[in-house]
Amino acid sequence: MNKVVANAHAAISDVQDGMTLMLGGFGLCGIPENLIAALVQKNVKNLTCISNNAGVDDFGIGLMLQQRQVKKMISSYVGENAEFERQLLSGELEVELIPQGTLATRCMAAGYGMPAVFTPAGVGTEVAEGKETRVFNGKTYLMEMAFEADFALVKAWKGDTQGNLIFRATARNFNPLMAMAGKTTIAEVEELVPAGELDPDAIHTPGIYVHRIFQGKDYEKRIEQRTVKPR
Repeated sequence: MNKVVANAHAAISDVQDGMTLMLGGFGLCGIPENLIAALVQKNVKNLTCISNNAGVDDFGIGLMLQQRQVKKMISSYVGENAEFERQLLSGELEVELIPQGTLATRCMAAGYGMPAVFTPAGVGTEVAEGKETRVFNGKTYLMEMAFEADFALVKAWKGDTQGNLIFRATARNFNPLMAMAGKTTIAEVEELVPAGELDPDAIHTPGIYVHRIFQGKDYEKRIEQRTVKPR
């Protein structure tokens, strides 16, 4: 099955106001730059965004925050973004902060078709408020629900027309987990090849999880914090 669409705008044509989106990436590494740009241009509103972080002021999800497109952020780390901070403190933005491992596990649970998972992370803290706990072998665990996302937007290094994906280096972070978890998964890739060209042993995400794919362009690949060794 050929899953190729022309570009990012075609890929998100049915993303509507009020939907829940997963966005892959870690910091500014491996984020779906083209898809985010298309969402900004489409100006969909009241989105719930599940992402490890909220980008920076002028890049990544930060661009969507500038446009007031995000109603709620579900994240693990939200530093480096002054506009995010302003919206949070003013009450304009709802935020759910959860441990990074819990974020990953809730994505994984959605991909595996599991409704919930149990984790000790957050027990006895604000993270546990309003959540069910159970004791296993004398230890207390939180029940965390699997995410339910309308779309998962991911970025890979290489992909083929059947949706098989290969991620490079640190970009292989939340992208594979989120690719499994979305009701509809859209992948943008740096290089798109015909089916059969990828080494099956090198594939990180099988095409069965991917519904649409396109070759992106003009990647900035920013570095969030560049540190050099003193002379």
